[in-house]
Amino acid sequence: MRWLVVVLLVANAAAARADRVDDLTTQLSSSSEKTRLTAVVSLARLDDKRAMKPLVTALHDPSAPVRALAATALGHLGHKAALPSLRTAATDDTDDTVREKAREAALRVAKVNNLSAELPPAQAETAQARRTTGFGRSPHAVEDRPDLFVVIKSTNDDSPGNKNDKVIRKTNADTLKASLVDQLKAAPQVTMTDTEAKRWGLEARHIDVSVVKLDVDTSGSYVEISADLRLAISDDTGKMISFLSGGAKVQVPRTKYKVQNLPDLRKEALEGAMKGMFDKLLAHLRDQSQS
Repeated sequence: MRWLVVVLLVANAAAARADRVDDLTTQLSSSSEKTRLTAVVSLARLDDKRAMKPLVTALHDPSAPVRALAATALGHLGHKAALPSLRTAATDDTDDTVREKAREAALRVAKVNNLSAELPPAQAETAQARRTTGFGRSPHAVEDRPDLFVVIKSTNDDSPGNKNDKVIRKTNADTLKASLVDQLKAAPQVTMTDTEAKRWGLEARHIDVSVVKLDVDTSGSYVEISADLRLAISDDTGKMISFLSGGAKVQVPRTKYKVQNLPDLRKEALEGAMKGMFDKLLAHLRDQSQS
């Protein structure tokens, strides 16, 4: 595919300034797939070891093209620290192309570092088996069944700057809820239906999402909209189990920033923060179920 060829062409280009890594890492939280693709390509061009960490993070992006590009980029960077993540993606990713590119990248990294090139068999059953263990009471994996029962208890905008504007607070809360619902519906290992949860013996985990910060700042030549979230996880009795936090930023050149676009920029920051935390949330819930 064309988007795979791009990295192959640019991976060996001249290195860009190292201080771009932070800016490009921020762009990986954008709700725009095009922006995230561009950020991955740019990180690959830097040929900077600091680009490895955000590229590894991009292996968990909701978009298969982004994940495949990240895998290919990591292969060209050749840092052995990325090998475990590439090996995992080579067997566990749900997309055929991503698995293929991750395997190719893992083999390339292993060769560059004179390490064993041995990889586990690439088979969908490995990922399926991992997805079918969790809150369920059965110790056996069952095909095409969820292992997490998630209930969205509330979404709120508790950021200091919007306390006096109920309309903005409700809009932001609705944005968070819609983003989380969309991601939960798209995750095959998750159910939000009580009937299905009872069928598989799943225990509910209730999620309260709060916006703790939603600021607009000027940083150099950019206007930056930052969103920080806090997720509270509780059980059916209301007992608090744990908390998670995370955030995202959207940057706009000062010359192109317009106040009337602020609602859309806030929405993009909130959606980016929620998407950036989603994989972390699922992994956290699964770890809890196994403890």
